[in-house]
This record gives sequence, structure tokens and C-alpha cells, in this order.
Amino acid sequence: MTASIAPTKVRFSVVGMATMVAFLMYLDRICLSWIVGSDSFKSEIHLTPSELAWIKGAFFWAYALAQVPAGWLSDRYGARVLMTLYIALWSLFTVATSLSHGFMTLAIARIGCGLTEAGAYPASSSILTRWSHVSWRGVGSSIISTGGRIGGAVAPWLTATVVILFSSWRWAGWIYGITGILVALGFWRVFRDHPREHPRTNEAERALLDEGREGQPVRRPPQNFPWKAVLTSRSLWFASLYQLTTNIGWVFLINSLPVYLKDVKHMSDAANGQVSSTALFLGIVGLPLGGMLTDYWSKKYGTRLGRLLPLVFTRIVAVGCYFAVMAASTPLEMSLAFGALALFVDMGMPAMWALMQDISGRHQAQLFGWGNMWGNFGAAMQPVLVGWILVRYDHHHDYQPAFWFCGGALLLSIALAFGIDAEKPVVAQAEPA
Repeated sequence: MTASIAPTKVRFSVVGMATMVAFLMYLDRICLSWIVGSDSFKSEIHLTPSELAWIKGAFFWAYALAQVPAGWLSDRYGARVLMTLYIALWSLFTVATSLSHGFMTLAIARIGCGLTEAGAYPASSSILTRWSHVSWRGVGSSIISTGGRIGGAVAPWLTATVVILFSSWRWAGWIYGITGILVALGFWRVFRDHPREHPRTNEAERALLDEGREGQPVRRPPQNFPWKAVLTSRSLWFASLYQLTTNIGWVFLINSLPVYLKDVKHMSDAANGQVSSTALFLGIVGLPLGGMLTDYWSKKYGTRLGRLLPLVFTRIVAVGCYFAVMAASTPLEMSLAFGALALFVDMGMPAMWALMQDISGRHQAQLFGWGNMWGNFGAAMQPVLVGWILVRYDHHHDYQPAFWFCGGALLLSIALAFGIDAEKPVVAQAEPA
């Protein structure tokens, strides 16, 4: 009798590389808010508050509108080629950001970043369906999401450090962009579209990753976007609007927090970066907790409640965090209040990622992109809406109306969660492409 062969560990390196990509993506995405708030930037490029709001929103509009096409491309042609291309292109646009000399060139660079980053998370979602065990979707989602959040948390401190060290905001984009080219090469080397195609996997690992999928036919890439099913799926619509309202409530942390700390709390660039990074680092804890929570509740109560409970519970607490934010006055209190907000919003993210894998079937990347598109419409709307609210209602110049608005968006997401059913696929299994 021969001893059984242990599975190889290639799946861990694949998920690890996807996590590194998420780290880089959020670093490049979020650094702009701290770049434009720095004294170095303001001394070179003069933007009106309205122009600044549109610059911040430009990335998210482009990112949102490109989600579905980028997801379709990933489903159709495979994540390896497309993800490598996405990483390289957004890294070049990050370099272009630091070559900008005014509103128009900066807007073009940020739109380019948005368009090319759009395919990363949809492709990562399809990566998880092939490279993680079916009962590990929540934890796997939380690992990749954690990489993004670490990048977002490092961005304020690292960007402020680079700007201060080199006495110029331009060095941040140059350094991040060159690093991105190296990451693109690493992704191409490590990743394959399916475990069967990877030269370092053995039969035991391929069998492990196939567990829970026995009897399912091999699915050929979808030829067309399933418009009819998408437009008539109640769960997908509610999940999409849930992401929209969540992002309106959450994206304050990356779009408006630097300005709030500098203009209202009068913090220096260094202190601003430290408080922001501390808050975002505290939020990272929520991702692995949320992944374990949704997997545990799914096993105990079934898939529908296992996704619904984290989506509702985390948003209830997040709404309460905005009351703590409004009461915070010291740097420590602000770090803890904003950190708790980030923690509980992020704790619900693995449940949403896993839910999209549950209901998307072989249209994984493009349907994930559909939901993410609506979420990023919320992120794109937020700076413009908050800017208008501050001009119209912030008579005391303390941002309180903006906090009420963001908390209200999270409150609405709670109601939307009850319309989602993770046990109802968007496209029936038997439906042809």
C-alpha cells in the first residue's frame, strides 16, 4: 500500500500574489488624497475645491464604468493575461499622475488609473473560485481584501513620508509606479488561470480544490453578458445598491478625512498621515474576523443567513461609530473612532465577496464587476455630494452635516441587505451562455 501524497501548496502562493496586487492597487488608489493635501502639491498646482472634488471622483467614475467590461474580459480571456496587463497599465498611469501639471493632466492620469484598476477585483473573485476551497470563500476573500486595506492604511503614512523625505509630492507616484511594474512581472510568473494548468500543482491539490464541485460540468467561458438575468435579479440589485450606500458611508475615510484633519483639526502633513494610517490599520482587523464570521454562520445557519447576518450586524455598529466620530476631539479619539468605523465596515466585506461568488456561477468576474460598479458609483458621488452638503449646511465648519449624511447612507444599506438571497443564483445553472 502506498502512502497518500500530500497536496502541494501552490494555492497559497496564488492567493498571496493576488493579495499583493490588492495591496498595490489600494496604495496607488488612495495616495492621491494625501498628495493633493500636502503643502508641496499646493505650492505647485492650484485647484479650486470644485476641481479637487472632481479629480477625486474621476478615478471612481472611470473605475465604476469599466467594471463590467473588465470583468467580461477576465471571464472570456483569463485572469493571467488580463491582470498582468491591468497592473502594468495602472502603474504607468500612477507614474503619469506625478508628471501632471494642472487639472486636465491630473484628471487624465486618474481616469486612466480608474479604467485600468477596474478589472483587478473582478478577476480576483474568479481567482478565488478556482484557487480556494468552496468552504473557504469567506476567509479567502478576507485575505485578498486585507491586502487592499493594508495598502490603504499604509498609503497616508508612506505617502507623507515620501513627500517629506524628497520635499516633493511627485516622488510618490514615481516610486509606486515602478514598484507596480515589478509586481506585474511577479504575477505573470506565479499565476495560472486554473490549477490544472499550473506546472507545480499535484493531483492531490487539484482534487482538494475540486471538493464540493463534484458532478458540476466544466464550464466554458461565457460569450455574452447575461443582461436579462442581471436586470431581473432582485438579489443582485439589492446587493449592488448595498455596495453603493456602503461606499458613500465608508469612502469618507479616503476622500475626505485628510481634508477634515487638515482644515478642521489643523493637523500637519505628518500628523495627518499618522492619524489616518492608524485609523485604517485598526480597520484591517475587521476583514479576517468578517471572513471567519460569514463562513461560520453559513455552516451553522445556511448560506442565506450566513451572508445576511454579517451584512446587517456590521452596518448597525458602523452607524453608531459616526456618533463616536462626531464626539471625538483628540488625535487618539479620532484614530479610535475612525478606526472602529473602518473595522466594522470592512467586517462585512468578506460576506459580500462570498455572496457574489455564491450567486454568479460561471459569470463570476463580470457579475462581481456589475456589483462593484454600483459600489464605485457611490464612491464617485461621495466627494461631490459631501462638498455640496458642506457648502449648503456646514455653517459651523465642523463637518457634522457630512457625518450625518454618511451615517444615513450606512443606515439605508441595512434595509437593502434584507432583499439579498445568497441561495438564488443570478443565472440558472442550465441556462446557456
